[in-house]
Amino acid sequence: MSQKGNAMELGTQPVGKLLMQYAIPAIIAMTASSLYNIVDSIFIGQGVGPLAISGLAVTFPFMNLGAAFGAMVGVGASTLISVKLGQRDYGTAQVVLGNVVTLNTIIGVVYTIVCLMFLDPILYFFGASADTIVYARDFMEVILLGNIFTHMYLGLNAVLRASGHPQKAMYATINTVVINTILAPIFIYGFEWGIRGAAIATVIAQIVSLIWQFKILTDKNELLHLRRGIYHLQSKIVKNMIAIGLSPFCMNVASCFIVIFINQGLKEYDGDLAIGAYGIVNRLMFICVMIVMGITQGMQPIAGYNYGAQQYHRVNEVLKLAIWGATAVTTFTFLVGELIPELTVSIFTTDEGLISRAAEGFRIAVLVFPIVGFQMVTSNFFQSIGMANKAIFLSLTRQLLFLLPCLIILPTFMGAAGIWWSMPASDLAASIVAAVLLYKQFQAFKKSAIINQKL
Repeated sequence: MSQKGNAMELGTQPVGKLLMQYAIPAIIAMTASSLYNIVDSIFIGQGVGPLAISGLAVTFPFMNLGAAFGAMVGVGASTLISVKLGQRDYGTAQVVLGNVVTLNTIIGVVYTIVCLMFLDPILYFFGASADTIVYARDFMEVILLGNIFTHMYLGLNAVLRASGHPQKAMYATINTVVINTILAPIFIYGFEWGIRGAAIATVIAQIVSLIWQFKILTDKNELLHLRRGIYHLQSKIVKNMIAIGLSPFCMNVASCFIVIFINQGLKEYDGDLAIGAYGIVNRLMFICVMIVMGITQGMQPIAGYNYGAQQYHRVNEVLKLAIWGATAVTTFTFLVGELIPELTVSIFTTDEGLISRAAEGFRIAVLVFPIVGFQMVTSNFFQSIGMANKAIFLSLTRQLLFLLPCLIILPTFMGAAGIWWSMPASDLAASIVAAVLLYKQFQAFKKSAIINQKL
């Protein structure tokens, strides 16, 4: 089937079938993406030591900040492409692709230069100590030098998903995982490069997948392909991309600062090992979050296309199915965290102190996870249909309106435990807000559907 045919089926095929078709590859891809981060953490924890795990955890704000810029371009572009394909405006969709390449290049280069110039001060601000900064520095120097490739790889994968090629996007991610999993132990153990070896393996894997993406997108038989005349930045397209992408950007930036607060608080109340414990818990929850993100990525082109085509009943249907799927995933994570936390965290380390801290933190952090899937899908839903303001608001409610105040207040009374308890408290509050906004949007869709029937 042609790329045009792939896009048009979004408005005609059964919604459940489409969601499976688009979500399963995205879920596999996102799970694989989380797994190579997990693999790195396991190799580092088992092969380098507990302080290396803590050093790696210090880099999480850096990774979130880099992801913020990547998500802003990738999500903004993929949503625009989905909507434009739904409107059959193929020329604009083509230009969006070219602008993705240009914008990612500019952002990647600037981000790398600025961060490398102030690397040590930034890492200390993020929670590094004299014992952990050497690990954090070794890791981030390599990651930052490969940052432009990371940005481009993530951006083009988003374009592939939005333009009717979810399987190819999945293969790109799986390729990255396989290559990283092979190279990481060779570099860490065989070449004895330590934590730097894990970073080198990650960058090389992303470069290889990026080359494959370029091969796909230079095929002239594709409706969307790289060609001359599409790389000049157009202010309207860039503004629209940024407006739509501001939601995940703000969410990731907020996550960056939240992790800083968490790292600094844990360092103050419980030391470097507590930061390492959070690093382990973060990785475990990340698997769940990425699976849910896979579901939302499968939802995104379907919701975006049908919203553009004013088929609101199909928009409602795909949203409901995505919520059910996400809730099943987060509920499973809740059960793992409550029933077998020690067994789960011991995958990363043999250090008893680190295992104890991580298991207790994991048990608390996932306390209300059964409803977190709903909150995540709702936020990404508004983003998928181009309602940037609502998406930004929902993205920021958990992080800034609820979690940040909890992180400031609760440790004063509860010590390190207050930091862990801040997570489920903010999840619960944010889910309530999401439910209210979603209910109002459903009512608006019903009214639009009634009006369309009368016409």
